[in-house]
Amino acid sequence: MTYSENLWLFFTLLFGIIILPGMDMMFVLANALTRGRAAGLAATAGMMSGGLVHSLYGALGVGLLAKLLPVLFTPLMAAGALYMAWIGVTLIRSAIVVDDVGHAGTASNWEAFRRGAITCLINPKAYMFMLAVYPQFLRPEFGPLVPQAAIMAVMTAGTQFAVYGAIAMAAGRARGMLVGNPYAIVWIGRSCGMVLMAIAAVTLWEAFRR
Repeated sequence: MTYSENLWLFFTLLFGIIILPGMDMMFVLANALTRGRAAGLAATAGMMSGGLVHSLYGALGVGLLAKLLPVLFTPLMAAGALYMAWIGVTLIRSAIVVDDVGHAGTASNWEAFRRGAITCLINPKAYMFMLAVYPQFLRPEFGPLVPQAAIMAVMTAGTQFAVYGAIAMAAGRARGMLVGNPYAIVWIGRSCGMVLMAIAAVTLWEAFRR
């Protein structure tokens, strides 16, 4: 696998996870609906800052592992791939339905930003996701880890801005799609699950080749 192919796989997985409705998306949508586009974009910026923190600790973890315990890198790749496959199966079998968006509960744009960052940071699934994902795509054979990590962090923030920012700008239509069309949400989840399983298979093959 070339570095370009590696980045495309990472983007595919990243986009699939971010576009899947969850607590981050609902927080952005609630702010946009109850307090306007500016509040929705402030919440989006908070999510992006939280995502950058996740990217930082993921990169640090992979860097330390590659330097101190390189023999464990391949087993971690395989374990992460199995974890991604398990998430994929779970998404395919589950029926994700958004019944209510709720109220934002923020009084200012700064509060929306701060709570957006906290919401992103306290999401336990994000920590498990980063631990499983980064060893698959941040690899020593592609060169220094710092530039790789920086590119992946920018891709993460950019994808969050594109998805959550679009939802904040078109909150009314987004709410109609999320709440009024449960079948579409179910198929989004299943599609993301299939993407995860496909990337998990590629990762397992890469680990086996090592």
